[in-house]
Amino acid sequence: MESATPWKGMQFGLFSVSDITRDPVTGETPSEAQRIRDAVAIARHAEEVGLDVFAIGEHHNPPFFSSSPTTTLAYIAAATERIILSTSTTLITTNDPVRIAEDYAMLQVLSGGRVDLVMGRGNTGPVYPWFGKDIRQGLPLAIENYALLRELWEKDVVDWEGKFRTPLNGFTSTPRPLDDVPPFVWHGSIRTPEIAEQAAYYGDGFFANNIFWPKEHYQRLIDLYRQRYAHYGHGAPEQAIVGLGGQAFMAKKSQDAIDQFRPYFDAAPVYGNGPTMEDFTEMTPLTVGSPQQVIDRYASMRDTFGDYQRQLFLMDHAGLPLKMVLEQIDFLGLEVVPVLRRELAQNRPANVPDAPTHAQRVAAKYGDGPVRQPKPNANRGDNVTGGSPYQDTDEVAVKSASAFGRAADR
Repeated sequence: MESATPWKGMQFGLFSVSDITRDPVTGETPSEAQRIRDAVAIARHAEEVGLDVFAIGEHHNPPFFSSSPTTTLAYIAAATERIILSTSTTLITTNDPVRIAEDYAMLQVLSGGRVDLVMGRGNTGPVYPWFGKDIRQGLPLAIENYALLRELWEKDVVDWEGKFRTPLNGFTSTPRPLDDVPPFVWHGSIRTPEIAEQAAYYGDGFFANNIFWPKEHYQRLIDLYRQRYAHYGHGAPEQAIVGLGGQAFMAKKSQDAIDQFRPYFDAAPVYGNGPTMEDFTEMTPLTVGSPQQVIDRYASMRDTFGDYQRQLFLMDHAGLPLKMVLEQIDFLGLEVVPVLRRELAQNRPANVPDAPTHAQRVAAKYGDGPVRQPKPNANRGDNVTGGSPYQDTDEVAVKSASAFGRAADR
């Protein structure tokens, strides 16, 4: 039986959106090949400074390079020993669930269990027709495809018929998940309550990419997820598995950090022509300043979101050169995270689960120690196939989720 290092408490790490952006200071734009190589260097350095997770997104359009995260992560797995490898989005809508089941089980085996993934619908409209899908069916695709993925991982032989793909008859996905325990799944969303509902229904994790919106926006989504997690019988709301995104840029002196990051903030497409850097840092978790300022900002996150399991930071974006990114990782891993580990462990209730790992989940399956296991719920259907899995969800809850979605989108 193979397993990864059993972390306790929270996990800290990096996530990348894999953008290729011009450096406004030097005027140079890195090539795709350079950014791919840089991602490997960043992941390795993250492990060297003691971070727990490296995650990379999935995009199929310029200016992004990460069209095949499993290939990238498999290469990184061979170059590392301890760090958990994840995705910051795996497109559950435009990828074939059979392909996802096979690719991530293969990566799980090769990495010795050091893999999980964040499922997402994707927000790039043109991607859907490139893969023969209709963006207007994005939510039903996410629901049906994930239900099939679960079956492919959990059953040795699958018979399946749904709306969006050809039927499967007597199909076995290979390889099988390591130790017969599939990779842990987080569901990522920035505004869709139905995805929070989906994560809660299955007892999976919910990752809120807390980088571009005020905290109240993500607080609503996370509160909904926690409430529905309890509704489906997986435990108390505070036992739900929550991850957060974040952003920081640091220097020993705050003013130096502001001066160094400003040209990147002002020129980056994702920030440019919008609020000033000062306004943006006020409205969102982006923190530009000293390591202590980042510690203070992120130690307070649980005051808003409750105790949570994973904190990832976006650092290799906006055209920042590799040398600068590695320096930021040094600040994060050597100065910020050790303090956050201690501060966020203080007064953490005993019933709040640790961050999920393969070793923990193997123990849960085979009874090898004190573990958290999802509790069965009489309301939950066991045989979810095509269509919505929320057949037990009462009409009031459905209306509440819909109203939440309309409010969040305003």
